[in-house]
Amino acid sequence: MIRRASLVVIGALMGATAMGVIYSAGVPAEAASGSTYKELSVFGDVFERVRAQYVTPPQEDKLIEAAINGMLASLDPHSSYMNAKDAQDMRTQTKGEFGGLGIEVTMDKDQIKVGSTIENTPADKAGVKAGDFITAIDGAPVKGLKLEDAVLKMRGEVKTPIKLTLQRTGVDKPIELTIVRDIIPVAAVRSHVENDVGYIRILQFTEKTTPDLEAAIQKIKQTVPADKLKGYVLDLRLNPGGLLDQAINVCDDVLERGEVVSTRGRNPDETRRYNAGPGDLTDGKPIIVLINGGSASASEIVAGALQDLRRATILGTRSFGKGSVQTIIPLGENGALRLTTALYYTPSGRSIQGTGITPDIKVDEPLPDDLKGKMVTEGESTLRGHIKGQSETDEGSGSEAYVPPEVKDDVQLNYALDLLRGVKKDPAFPPNPDKAVVAK
Repeated sequence: MIRRASLVVIGALMGATAMGVIYSAGVPAEAASGSTYKELSVFGDVFERVRAQYVTPPQEDKLIEAAINGMLASLDPHSSYMNAKDAQDMRTQTKGEFGGLGIEVTMDKDQIKVGSTIENTPADKAGVKAGDFITAIDGAPVKGLKLEDAVLKMRGEVKTPIKLTLQRTGVDKPIELTIVRDIIPVAAVRSHVENDVGYIRILQFTEKTTPDLEAAIQKIKQTVPADKLKGYVLDLRLNPGGLLDQAINVCDDVLERGEVVSTRGRNPDETRRYNAGPGDLTDGKPIIVLINGGSASASEIVAGALQDLRRATILGTRSFGKGSVQTIIPLGENGALRLTTALYYTPSGRSIQGTGITPDIKVDEPLPDDLKGKMVTEGESTLRGHIKGQSETDEGSGSEAYVPPEVKDDVQLNYALDLLRGVKKDPAFPPNPDKAVVAK
């Protein structure tokens, strides 16, 4: 197994859009033409007119930010400007941990309700319980506050205190707790054993994904004897992406060799290829990867690599189809620029931009009655201004993105379990690594 790739790669985890490379240094650019500078002077004139004569005094920083975003939005849906706060939020998401309390909250009839607490976190130790209603934060009532605003108030610097006022069913008086924030890890991987099958779900690709995955595989191997373990289900449904190096490392964990992915930029010398080395942590056990319309970017890299190299069978519905890479360029205290700089290609040399990953075995997930007619099927190909893929057709990319909360209702998962146990048969399972499809 190769040790972790030295590249520093990141995705902003915004919905189903996000992969990119972080460079701390600037990239040389060709000088703009004289006509370009004339156009920039026009922009300066317009800015001065708006600043000086608009009916109400505008916020100058907001004007400039809007102008920058307008320029980037004209390129593609994934290029954007992140102000200092947005850039910090992105770093927090990709790191997979934050300073906070360790509670999951929801809205319940305009009230903020504790859905659950994370074990051994400050909130858990202080006695916060699922079902509690948060009525005040640091003495300020939260009624009418948006959920995301309440979450921001509860997050903060590690070792700083916060006072919560709680209303608990069966308790007459409000409960006041002072809690000291600590580092809260966000799970990147969830796993369990389905009798004789190891189930691993990757929620997103953060800095914690690889160690979490390796720990999950180890725990499954300790729980089920090797001669009883039928294989693994790797669930990438609803996974919007994240760090590219983590996608590479996930593939490396279950491959013995082969190219995982290549990225190709504007110039031929910008092409980068990433390969797996010896060391399959699953000991060659069969793998079925689940995907749907919510599987994007890094999850498509994993699915595409394991499909081309015939290491896994891909089951489900067509993925989102985001095959571009965004470079995150820090701008100091002014935030960061998120710019599309390359497309990525699977080992066979295919770009999934605007087409997505087509599963080896197509299995639809039925929608419950209350969702029928309400879910909109989206994919990269439906995004306005997206980069048209080299193989994109009118069929486009994406599919419905729904996963039932209960295993018993999960048609795709149960189909995979039946294949691994031999209850169902399909020519695509098990795949034959000797028939890997790679670029010549």
